[in-house]
Amino acid sequence: MSQPLIRRLERHGPLTVQEKEVIQEITSRTTVFGPREEIVAQGSRPNYSSLIVEGLAARNNYSLDGRRQITAFHVPGDFADLHSFLLQPIDDGVAALTSCTVAMVAHSDLKEITKSYPYLTRALWHCTLIDAAVHRAWLTALGRMEALERLAHFFCELRDRLDTIGMVQDNSFDLPITQEDLGDAFGISTVHVNRVLQELRAEGLITSRNRTLIINDWERLQSVGQYNPEYLHVHQPLERD
Repeated sequence: MSQPLIRRLERHGPLTVQEKEVIQEITSRTTVFGPREEIVAQGSRPNYSSLIVEGLAARNNYSLDGRRQITAFHVPGDFADLHSFLLQPIDDGVAALTSCTVAMVAHSDLKEITKSYPYLTRALWHCTLIDAAVHRAWLTALGRMEALERLAHFFCELRDRLDTIGMVQDNSFDLPITQEDLGDAFGISTVHVNRVLQELRAEGLITSRNRTLIINDWERLQSVGQYNPEYLHVHQPLERD
């Protein structure tokens, strides 16, 4: 069930048979959540971290008056709240956007990994550092880019993240994210999201069919979104010793 995580980690270096067995063991307990169902509540104190095995999830913060800000989208192979291993209570929540299979990785198991498996510890730490890099890229987009640039940048980023786990074919991928979700992630109204999507289509950059997004002009979409994938560190090797 944890194949997406193994595939993601092995982008940075091969895992030993024992390390793969450990990952398989600690991710064996899974739960299925329906679309829009809460996986982890904001302000809670979970004794596990949630690994997305199948489906798409979002991390959210809610303002005191109930408005939602999506702070991350999580794809298979992502820990949505690995930080809850050390930070309690967690200051954000996680919700399923589609039907999601989630592995509940006990914090006690993560503690054992930090004691006995130094390379796996560094690999999981690397995951949290990339999450932080994505947050910085989003912050820059929100503060310095126009709405068209923000969405173009996000589509490029999501394409590259999904490609690392084999979920992109001919620059097309499943995009089960609503316009409301995009608005809550990038600080614009649903009406504005619709206008931007229409503009991207009119420029011949993307095509959308049902829940599939097709990138028609990859080079130009990257240019519009000022996208440089280096912050994802997709191919950065991790030293074992």
